[in-house]
Amino acid sequence: MLEQEFENKTSEAAEEGTAAHAFCEHKLRKSLKLRSKRPISDYDSDEMQECTDAYVDFVNEQLEIAKQHCKDPLILVEERVDFSRYVPDGFGTADCLIISDDELHIVDFKYGQGILVDAFDNPQMKCYALGALETYGNLYDITNVCMSIFQPRRENVSTWKTTVKELRDWAENVLKPKAELALKGEGEYRCGEWCRFCRAAVRCRVRAEEKLRLAEDEFKLPPLISDAEIEEILKVIPDLTKWAADIQNYALDMSVNHGKEWSGFKVVEGRSVRKYKDENAVIEKAKENGYTDIFKSSLITLTEMQKLMGKKKFEELLGDLIIKPKGKPTLVPIADKRPAIKLEDVKNEFNEITEEN
Repeated sequence: MLEQEFENKTSEAAEEGTAAHAFCEHKLRKSLKLRSKRPISDYDSDEMQECTDAYVDFVNEQLEIAKQHCKDPLILVEERVDFSRYVPDGFGTADCLIISDDELHIVDFKYGQGILVDAFDNPQMKCYALGALETYGNLYDITNVCMSIFQPRRENVSTWKTTVKELRDWAENVLKPKAELALKGEGEYRCGEWCRFCRAAVRCRVRAEEKLRLAEDEFKLPPLISDAEIEEILKVIPDLTKWAADIQNYALDMSVNHGKEWSGFKVVEGRSVRKYKDENAVIEKAKENGYTDIFKSSLITLTEMQKLMGKKKFEELLGDLIIKPKGKPTLVPIADKRPAIKLEDVKNEFNEITEEN
């Protein structure tokens, strides 16, 4: 309700996620022998193709598991689910539903890498499960619900199970009453990770008060704070910097697109990089004047090479020539599913990176 006065703008991350979901849908349909036209996207990349391939493999694994206790499980791709029984006008699109006799399994693909998403007691997944039960609960004797989050760029796969009874008890006693309060504009505003998905976040007073309090209470000169205080600061830095960036972007947008003037600030032209106005004209002019060595050549991408040769031939010919370099050391919360690395193995490498920067 709070978002209604704000324009619903997309973002590069959202567009990228939409593209990845389109590839997931296409590849999964093809693997199920269903007709599908391959999507075209400016965001297509080796990483996106690898992540969406992995998603399809995961779904097919779950389907095979379902077949072990159900002869002919039902699998649905990009299925609209309606949970308006509990949340007025509430609906969504489930990436994949697998129904096998007494169990409903929902698989949700997350391409984002900013927030680690856990399936445990996940409200979005529970809402989608309620919507699926509204449609299929009377057709199948479903007693258990399984929910899986597949987040490949965070190397995160999590699954949580509950019963239909527990899910419906939550819907009646928690979800429905809170939805009614929210739609009336009542209840208590709360600040958290979910704020980054809210269109009103940049103007929200509760969020502003929370971030300003954190900035005042937590940030002191490093020599004066303890290790425990640094640990507390590390927890709040990501959301605090994200909020600050949101404020900057909002102020700039209001100035550029709406003529807003902020006291003490002005809009200037930022740094830009030179580029060719017309590449064909540059080529012709250079050649006319005797400059012929003006081109660079490079290998096609790994994904293109694999498609050209086929997976089997690719592995046979180039398998020994492909490496995956180690990623740059990153400090993350202990809840992150990636295993901790041995610090002595990366100490020198880390020092080299920081010195270069």
